[in-house]
Amino acid sequence: MMMMMMMMMEAMVATVSVPFPSILTVLTEDLLLRILDMLVDDSHRKSLRLVCKEFLRLESLNRRSLRVLRHDSLPRLLRRYQFLDLLDLSVCPCIDDATMTLLFGIPNPYSCLARWIKTLVLSRACALRSGGLEVVVKSLPCLQEIDLSYCRGFGDREASALSYAQGLKVLKLVKCLGITDFGLAKIVVGCVRLESLNLKWCLKITDLGIELLSKKCTALRILDLSYLKVTNKSLHSISSLWRLEVLHMVGCSSVDDNGLHFLSNGNPSLLSIDVSRCDNVSSRGLLSVIRGHKGLHQITAGYSFSELSKPLVYKLGELKNLKSIRVYAARVSDWSLGIIGNNCKQLVEIGLSKCTGMGLGRLGSCCLLLEELDLTDCMGVNDAGLEQLSGCLELLCLKLGLCTNISDKGLIHIGYKCTKLLELDLYRCKGIGDYGLAAIANGCRKLKKLNLCYCVEISDEGLKYISTLEELLDLEIRRLVKITSLGLTAIAVGCKSLAELDMKRCYSICDAGLWSLAHYSPNIRQINLSYCRISDVALCMAMGNMKCLQDAKLVHLTLVSVEGFELALRASCVRLKKLKLLSTLKFLLSAELLQMLQARGCKIRWMEKALVLS
Repeated sequence: MMMMMMMMMEAMVATVSVPFPSILTVLTEDLLLRILDMLVDDSHRKSLRLVCKEFLRLESLNRRSLRVLRHDSLPRLLRRYQFLDLLDLSVCPCIDDATMTLLFGIPNPYSCLARWIKTLVLSRACALRSGGLEVVVKSLPCLQEIDLSYCRGFGDREASALSYAQGLKVLKLVKCLGITDFGLAKIVVGCVRLESLNLKWCLKITDLGIELLSKKCTALRILDLSYLKVTNKSLHSISSLWRLEVLHMVGCSSVDDNGLHFLSNGNPSLLSIDVSRCDNVSSRGLLSVIRGHKGLHQITAGYSFSELSKPLVYKLGELKNLKSIRVYAARVSDWSLGIIGNNCKQLVEIGLSKCTGMGLGRLGSCCLLLEELDLTDCMGVNDAGLEQLSGCLELLCLKLGLCTNISDKGLIHIGYKCTKLLELDLYRCKGIGDYGLAAIANGCRKLKKLNLCYCVEISDEGLKYISTLEELLDLEIRRLVKITSLGLTAIAVGCKSLAELDMKRCYSICDAGLWSLAHYSPNIRQINLSYCRISDVALCMAMGNMKCLQDAKLVHLTLVSVEGFELALRASCVRLKKLKLLSTLKFLLSAELLQMLQARGCKIRWMEKALVLS
């Protein structure tokens, strides 16, 4: 019965212009809401609410998350969507204390409308200060998660305001450079229910703050201390967190093997650890962690040591529940892969980027559940290795960037067997050509992300094969010197879902290719046109027609005049959030236009000519 109702709804969505039939007399509101729950695609939900006012009302009742692009629309949206769990203001410009007080201050007509919000995303709200933040957390009684990452003005006063969110469980403070141990103390005293805390790049946090955190927030399950200047003392404090499951400490250069030894005797619930780029950590330190935690699911140790020692390999083989291992830049032998592959049957992800002296024979025969494999810049990978690897039938993500010894012959095996592949990275694989892409396009029909940058043998014929991938979302074709507007037109016509396109330095693409994108690819959100030979008219048409465009890189367009840039940016300024331009245009574009872009929240990155040669 539910399938029949879904078919009826899809028919109605597809024929919005047809007068609305009397289906509402047959289906109850409860059934219609259940059908709405099944529409996971945002475009389908948008089409549905355009059918009639009743469907708009039902969609408003059903919606649980909202991402806002403009702050002046917030009052209207909060009135419409009164049962939100998640409110995302990360791309909304001009979020400051005045805006927060208007929306959430008491008394006002909007504060009660947002009372159910559990998750609030305020990342990059650089104008928000302690007054506005305090108003927000006091007016949201159900608040459990808040993201304040990259808020440059966030310091101890703002941390003190956060302490009023006593029900907070998840807090993200990535790169909040102003917060110190004092501010962290305010948070942990007020938010004792914290289960997840991200302090990555909070450079003023020291061992003292981590010690207090470990004493007060005993329910902590996830902790990220990456790039903090903490020492082994912090690991001694952290070892008392008996519920801790995930610990990330990337780039903690003051931590060594002795610090990891503290963890071996504590944290019985530990499932995942990341010690990448910890300069003083060796395989001996990681070995001590493994000895004390046989239930580890994920280990990441990229760029920490040069090779996997035999004792470490044997211990890794004892981790029967290991699902992910990343050991970038370490030497890995066939013997090591054999031990790990034969014993760790649950592995779904392996990262071997920049590893040398290794083969793939063991992976294809042993790691049958493998879903993600990173072999970027692995010199030992060749066509024979790809043939053996094709036995991993569950692969979803395969990264082969800078593997210069592979060709179409090896890629054919991947396309023939790895049919579940969603992401493929062939960056600078210069031996790959059109025939390899034909195999991928024929076999990997669900592919969503494809990187072909600097694969110089690929021509328009290869892009025509790729154009049959209807689910492709992200395509990178940087510096494919053989492709022309014909190949780009095929992509525009065939890849209807395309949202991100990098065609930097595609010198043979002209206005005709961009016109095709403007006409057939209205859903593109991000595009890189740098160094392309396009004119004023083509740029204006593309920027005006791409109604979803938010991020554009427009460096060194030599055939586009200042007037062309002016018109193109005016045609898209309402939507743009990120923009990359040559610094010389800063003094040539009108001050009015630049002020308009800034007022709408667009961040412009000005590039010097010396920096745009790559």
